[in-house]
Amino acid sequence: MTAPVFIVEPGQLRDGSRSGGPLVLSGAEGRHAVSVRRLTVGEEIVLTDGEGAGAYGVVSSVEGKDRLEVAVSELRTEPAPAPRITVVQALPKGDRGELAVETMTETGVDAIVPWAASRCITQWRGDRGAKALAKWRSTAREAAKQSRRLRFPEVTEPMTTRQLAGLLGGAAFAAVLHEEGSAPLADAALPTEGDIVLVVGPEGGVSPDELAAFAAAGAKPYRLGATVLRTSTAGVAATALLLGRTGRWS
Repeated sequence: MTAPVFIVEPGQLRDGSRSGGPLVLSGAEGRHAVSVRRLTVGEEIVLTDGEGAGAYGVVSSVEGKDRLEVAVSELRTEPAPAPRITVVQALPKGDRGELAVETMTETGVDAIVPWAASRCITQWRGDRGAKALAKWRSTAREAAKQSRRLRFPEVTEPMTTRQLAGLLGGAAFAAVLHEEGSAPLADAALPTEGDIVLVVGPEGGVSPDELAAFAAAGAKPYRLGATVLRTSTAGVAATALLLGRTGRWS
């Protein structure tokens, strides 16, 4: 079984490696490791800061219900991805947003941007919006741990269509996934560096005004294939396609 992953504070891995002693896992992550996963001395474990650094080792001691120490055998650094893949995800209905975030994270997306498109049924406002964003971020964090990632995806603040135009304009490659796109994403010329940004529309589709705004920013419509995917699965399929085509899965 692959060693479970737990999160430590940024800098803890660097400081721990300098001291040469064991690394401590405590707090909520320590409680989960000790009381939920019930890790014991000698079991393998991975600690990460979620920013590309990882410490691999075994549990050397367990103290109480929320603290353990790890004897580190190896330190690894995962380089920043190239090209970087960002998916702009229109807000789906119900819990499909969390499903999209979870599966895109497991697949390997680097950033997720929530977008309240004009045809979205779901809208994030006030406390509800804050709670929904926190849920997306928590989902990404747990999915990254489950899939053994050392570099976790960023879930940004929600963006408006106007803000997205600026994001798309600065990308090395930008596309809107659309069933009426004249060109398949599988044939698009892709960069080897920089940012790839994909826009996934809502259940009701991307409006003509939004398509025009994105086109003006340099994002053309592309289709994935002959079938029409749900908004919660299109980003996953597109991410997998791009990871294969850019060599990041090789």
